[in-house]
Amino acid sequence: MEKCITMHTRGELMGTMTLSVRMPEDLAQQLNRLAEASQRSKSFCIVEAVKAYLEREAWQLQAIETGLDDLENGRLIDHDAVKTWVDSWDTQNESGKPECG
Repeated sequence: MEKCITMHTRGELMGTMTLSVRMPEDLAQQLNRLAEASQRSKSFCIVEAVKAYLEREAWQLQAIETGLDDLENGRLIDHDAVKTWVDSWDTQNESGKPECG
């Protein structure tokens, strides 16, 4: 069963908002345990988790955009060249890293 948690937050330096979050009961229990153990509010823990999620997702989206830009502009390395390079590791004939072509 899901539990609805309402966060009431306020800040002195920046605007804040109240947000209701519906989450599974087990997740809400984990949140309660974390808040108690860390002596932080549930709001603080949720904000930190959301910040970490948003940073990670922004990084991933940027990496995808960079990869698509590389593809569109021909900055690619042939798969066979990479395979040959990796296969040469720890051998007497280790080859150099392939370049974009």
